[in-house]
Amino acid sequence: MRTRLILSFTLVVLVSIASMVLVMRQSAAGEVRLFLYGGSANLDQIKSELESYYAANGSWQGVVLPSGKGRSSGQGTGALGGQRLRLYDPDGKLVAVSNTSDQAPASLSANELAQGTRLTANAQTIGYLINAGGAGAANGQESQLIRRLNNAALSSGAIAGGVALALAFFLAYGLLRPINDLRRAALAFGSGDLAVRVPNRGYSELATLARAFNQMAEALQKAEASRRAITADIAHELRTPLAVQRANLEAMQDGVYPLTSESLQSVIEQNHLLTHLVEDLRTLALADAGQLTLDCLPTDYPALIQSIVEDFTPQCTPHGINLTFTVVPPIPTLLIDSRRVTQILHNLLSNALRHTPDNGQIELRMVSSGEQVELTVHDSGAGIPDEALPHVFERFYRADASRSRAAGGSGLGLAIARQLAEAHPCAAHEGATHKGAAHEYTDQSSTPQGSLDAANHPAGGAIFTLRLPVRQQALWPGEIAQE
Repeated sequence: MRTRLILSFTLVVLVSIASMVLVMRQSAAGEVRLFLYGGSANLDQIKSELESYYAANGSWQGVVLPSGKGRSSGQGTGALGGQRLRLYDPDGKLVAVSNTSDQAPASLSANELAQGTRLTANAQTIGYLINAGGAGAANGQESQLIRRLNNAALSSGAIAGGVALALAFFLAYGLLRPINDLRRAALAFGSGDLAVRVPNRGYSELATLARAFNQMAEALQKAEASRRAITADIAHELRTPLAVQRANLEAMQDGVYPLTSESLQSVIEQNHLLTHLVEDLRTLALADAGQLTLDCLPTDYPALIQSIVEDFTPQCTPHGINLTFTVVPPIPTLLIDSRRVTQILHNLLSNALRHTPDNGQIELRMVSSGEQVELTVHDSGAGIPDEALPHVFERFYRADASRSRAAGGSGLGLAIARQLAEAHPCAAHEGATHKGAAHEYTDQSSTPQGSLDAANHPAGGAIFTLRLPVRQQALWPGEIAQE
């Protein structure tokens, strides 16, 4: 923007100066030429006529010089623009003058004659034609010259000013139009119209600002829509277990249900659901605020996953689901928060169990790619609908909208799992140096970030891929640095 303004005003100044100089030069040159040399274009013709006159008469007897009255307009030899012509013979004696009021000297020296135009006939000098200039102050032509130059200056100034104003108008219009668009959009945006957008024209700084404004407006509009949807979803999720609790408590209060441990069990179950939902929301809020703490320790990753698989096996057996875990060695020791990683796996396996039919298969496979360790969870279910695939990690999203919370979960599990995966490595949250139980390690800024992705497997079913970063050059207890 600053560069464009500087260039714009520079252009106005340069064009104005160039216009003034051009007009002044043409006008002044013409006026000065007329004043100093008016009629000089006819001197050659006068010289030729005088030489012809002398050749025909043999002397200057009876010669008459043109009077030169009036302003030069190209009308014959008399158009001398007020010039005073003097004719001298070869000896320097005055022969004739063009203006009878001219007080010409009766004779001139050889040096003074040399300043004039030599007249010749038959290769002999027959005289000298002296141009003594304009009548000057006597005829008031000096004041005329000044007046003409002033008029020329006023004309050139008016022309330059007009050109400068026209350029300034068009440049100002072009520069201020996007600013006005942005101002109107900002006012509308400030009044609550999040759908307003700024026209995007070109690739200038203002166009970049307009694109940034539009991106900000779109992000805030999506955030506002997401906030409203989440608020509605939270209200819905809380209302159902609260309604069940209230109905059971009122039934026990009215004597419909006896006040026994069995009748209180449904109330306790609903309370557990509420507690779980509130804890999920708290985890997401901490992750969004960047305050999710990780207790990172050197961890045997395959052993941790194996223990989780063993915990889920009893849930798979009644449905005939085969849960397997394969490790492709070598797998390095990871610096992770085992409690948070366990939470990720619980969400992934719970999701897989809900969507795997009886007598199906859930396969876990772990392999190291150098900078990351990749763990895949593949089920033999129907897979994820294509239209639902981009949204599976959104909060409160369920591919099957008809599922209840009890059957389909809260819709927060996968969102939490991704947040926890992306919270690794610990350096992003804990600082450059982390201390745990009897150990200390140093993070490397080049460590890649953890991630969690979802896709449909070519062989059928859904596959979730969890990638956790491998520590780089960190010393733990029991390790010896190599010199």
